[in-house]
Formats: sequence, structure tokens, C-alpha cells
Amino acid sequence: MADISAKVVKDLREQTGAGMMDCKKALQEAGGDMEKAKEWLRKKGITSAEKKQGRVAAEGLVGSYIHTGGRVGVLVEVNCETDFVARREEFQTLVRSIAMQVAACPNVEYVRVEDIPAEVVQKEKEIEMGRDDLGGKPANIKEKIVLGRIEKRLKELALLEQPYIRDQSISVDELVKQAVAQLGENIRVRRFARFVLGEGIEREVSNFAEEVAAQMGQKA
Repeated sequence: MADISAKVVKDLREQTGAGMMDCKKALQEAGGDMEKAKEWLRKKGITSAEKKQGRVAAEGLVGSYIHTGGRVGVLVEVNCETDFVARREEFQTLVRSIAMQVAACPNVEYVRVEDIPAEVVQKEKEIEMGRDDLGGKPANIKEKIVLGRIEKRLKELALLEQPYIRDQSISVDELVKQAVAQLGENIRVRRFARFVLGEGIEREVSNFAEEVAAQMGQKA
């Protein structure tokens, strides 16, 4: 049986919200492997974050982040169960961290994979099915490759699947679950909006050299 240190047990508890004894048991079952221990806890339905997911979260905050220079701005709504938790510094820090994450991830369009519309998934599938490197492969192999690529692509579009910018060892989803364990309430990222200065505006393209030459011709 693997020798499980108190620190590792504490780290697992902070990440999952499960009890100390459950965390120790999970690590022993997983031979000390943190990820396998998390899977064990999820399968047993022990993690507090998952237990709280069904509870209504209608309070919370709309937070904002403006990147240096004012060229990128983000609004994000994060919900919790009570106004008391919404006022806590830890929750407000979480909201700001998520807003900063959105600012740092220009390709993210949805909160979670499940939010991605079916037509977007179908379009991604059509793109992958038409790639040249799949030509000549058996249909069953081609299907497996395409499914793997689509899964990877959909995760790239989902905020909760992204590595947390301040700690690449955890995802944004795991960051939220840590907050659930710490604050004792269901917490959900509901929606976000990202604004980029000048985005969508058609800019007039000018030839600076021609403008200078024209001005010089007028003066002559």
C-alpha cells in the first residue's frame, strides 16, 4: 500500500471538497495517483462539489475585467446560493479570476462543452471528415480519429475546460470546484461576454505612400 502523506490528502481535499478520510481512502485505492483518486471519488459520488451541483444558485455577482490599455474587456456572471457568499472576498476573487481567464482565452466561446449548439458540433465534424490526411483510411478508423479531434476542438471552445492561467495544473472547472469546497455552496459560471476594441468594424484601408505623394503633388 502506498505511503500517503498528510499534505497530499489535504491537497486532494481542497481540490474536491471530500472529507479527509475519504481522500485518504481514495489515494490508497489509487496508489497515490492524484488524478486516479479524483476519479475514484467521482465514481463514489463523494465530492462535495458534485453533491451541491443540483442546488439552486441564483445569487452571485456580475464581475468585470479590463485589460491594460483598455483594448479588451470582459463581463462574467458567476452564481452562488446566497448573498452572504457573494459578498465574501474569496468569491469575488474567483469571479475576477474567471473574468481574467476569459480575457486571456480569445478562442473560448461557451462556458461548458454541453452549451455548444448541435449545429456547431456538426460543422466541426464536417470539417474534420473532409481533411486530406484521412483519405484512404478505413471508415471505422476514420470515425475514431474524427471523434477524437472533435472532442479536442470542443474543449478548446469551452471556458471550464481551459487550464487555469495562474495554475496550469488545474482546469477552470477544478478552480470552481475548489471554491465550492471552500465556500460550501453550489457555484456556477453562467455566462460571459468578451469585448475587443474595434472588433467587427470595417476599417478603411489607405495607402500611406500614395497619400503622401498626392499631398506633395498638390504643394508643387
